[in-house]
Amino acid sequence: MARALLLVLAAWAVHAAAKPLDVEILVRLDRVSEPTLSPDGRLVAYALRETDFENNRGISSIWLVPADGSRPARRLTAKGSNASQPRFSPDGKSLYFLSNRSGTQQLWRLPLDGGEAIQLSDFPLDVGVYALSPKGDAVALSFEVFTACDTLACSKERLDARAKEKASGVLYEQLFVRHWDRWKDGRRSQLFFARIEGDRLSEPRRLSSGIEGDVPSKPFGGSEEIAFAPDGESLVFVARVAGREEAWSTNLDLWQVNLSGEPKPINLTADNPATDTAPVFSPDGRYLAWTAMRRPGYESDRLAIMLRDLKTGQTREVAPEWDRSAHGLAFSGDGRLLYTYSEDLGHRRLFAIEVGSGKTRAVSGDGSVSAFATAGAKVVLTRDDLASPAQVFILDRPDGRPRRLTDHNADKLAGVRFGEYEQFRFEGAEGRTVYGWVVKPVDFDPARKYPIAFLVHGGPQGSMGNSFHYRWNPQTYAGQGFAAVFIDFHGSTGYGQAFTDAINRDWGGKPLEDLKRGLEAALARYPFLDGERACALGASYGGYMINWIAGAWPDGFRCLVNHCGVFDLRSMYYSTEELWFVEWEFGAPQFADPSAFEKHNPLNLVSRWQTPMLVIHGANDFRVPLEQGLAAFTALQRRGIPSQLLYFPDESHWVLKPHNSIQWHRTVEAWLKRWTQDAGE
Repeated sequence: MARALLLVLAAWAVHAAAKPLDVEILVRLDRVSEPTLSPDGRLVAYALRETDFENNRGISSIWLVPADGSRPARRLTAKGSNASQPRFSPDGKSLYFLSNRSGTQQLWRLPLDGGEAIQLSDFPLDVGVYALSPKGDAVALSFEVFTACDTLACSKERLDARAKEKASGVLYEQLFVRHWDRWKDGRRSQLFFARIEGDRLSEPRRLSSGIEGDVPSKPFGGSEEIAFAPDGESLVFVARVAGREEAWSTNLDLWQVNLSGEPKPINLTADNPATDTAPVFSPDGRYLAWTAMRRPGYESDRLAIMLRDLKTGQTREVAPEWDRSAHGLAFSGDGRLLYTYSEDLGHRRLFAIEVGSGKTRAVSGDGSVSAFATAGAKVVLTRDDLASPAQVFILDRPDGRPRRLTDHNADKLAGVRFGEYEQFRFEGAEGRTVYGWVVKPVDFDPARKYPIAFLVHGGPQGSMGNSFHYRWNPQTYAGQGFAAVFIDFHGSTGYGQAFTDAINRDWGGKPLEDLKRGLEAALARYPFLDGERACALGASYGGYMINWIAGAWPDGFRCLVNHCGVFDLRSMYYSTEELWFVEWEFGAPQFADPSAFEKHNPLNLVSRWQTPMLVIHGANDFRVPLEQGLAAFTALQRRGIPSQLLYFPDESHWVLKPHNSIQWHRTVEAWLKRWTQDAGE
């Protein structure tokens, strides 16, 4: 009896010491990324982002772990400076990476048998991304340069001279003038080539001469857009060359350049006016694979896998019946398989695709894969889910199961309780099956009813499913006593391209119907949900939907939270930057078809607004400009609706600084509790 009592008391003590996931924990979690395998498959290197809370930033370092899991992971680069993009040398004896430890971002090499890292470059400009030659004797590097300059020094001199000028005006002749979170200053990201000469790099020469576009592409392109041929004699890169049409063109092309003689890039995909990206060569060099869209102007078209026989020139699609979008490509060591990841029914899975037959199978299980790399028959990947941040896993063979190699955040998550989660489905708009998720509150009591945090994802061609998010994490709401509910409405990815396309020209139609039916289905299925105490939250397109809900579903919620949401589609067209997005979504430029922009324009329903709303916006958000948030807040205030505006002068489309993230969460949590707590609670 005494022993049983002690066990009960011990269990109670552990539970009492445990805590739910909170933003104070969330912002301090370490984040793994960029996994890569040594050529022999015995070692895994990866980047780890840690929070420098004092300086309100994240700092990345390089870590190493044996692929057999025989030893725990260890840090290779010191704290205090950033280190990223780890790459093994072809002989596996060294590890290359980028670091700013010398004051600017340069290329470094670390011998793995001991010794200090060696700085290989000391260029006057920061290295952006790089790719290592298969022979290990050269690198391709990107720099932000003025394209009229022949040398890096010329660009540096122009920047220094500009900094001394008294006048600050900038004269533009075409779009873009700003993009995502930066104003254009006349420079382009360009690709250069340098030989590795002992412990130094040679003077780089430009490979992308004549390319009036960014290499890699802006704003999110990286080293996955650069591929050396296995013999090291040529490489393929991605660039958009669109001239004055750049702001409304999605025509990314593959360009090949020989590395001997004068570089003269050749367009390999000129026949496709849509996106071509993510090139990879087969191990024997005979084939070039890449992903391609078919419809110009549509950034969320299906990314098909293309394969070109470089001997015959014949090109075909691999797995044409696979109705998913391929993100990233890598060949297996024998060239028989292509690996890629894709959204799939609320998960993001790694798939292995037989090059010959196109047969496709998922190899990573549930959860979300965010990065992967191959060496021989092995695949290294990062995977997370709704109750775990990303960790590094290894897949030893295509028919095996991933093994976990790392245990980052074990100390930070010790005693943290997560809400249980479950996927459900229902009949949505047009009779289609639609999927959703519910996350139960921490310390769930089936006898209680709980207020609802109804989360609406952005994109709109995106998905909110079984993944661990650092800005919109359902577990933070579960930790505050809410049940989180979220729906992958028409337009979401991972359910076939037709389902994704269904939102085009129908932003406020089928998606709103799915959200209504999804909440109704959740209330019917889960009796612990209190439909009378629900608040809806969303960002970007999700913020648009919050503005739309305010007028089209005015009695649906007790409160709303609108982060960087579109308020007026008309003015949005003329102030955003990526015009291809709005032109595809509404079928034409606004001046060509004004009615398409007015059909589901939140501005037109302001007279029906009545629900209290918290509006959040960052000054450096150029995707959905700040004026959209200010306009929504003005409408709320003028109508006398309880409302607040949280403004960040130093954030963009996202809230990235740790202290700002805490403020964001605390403000949102207080707003939800203010409107969902009944008297006596």
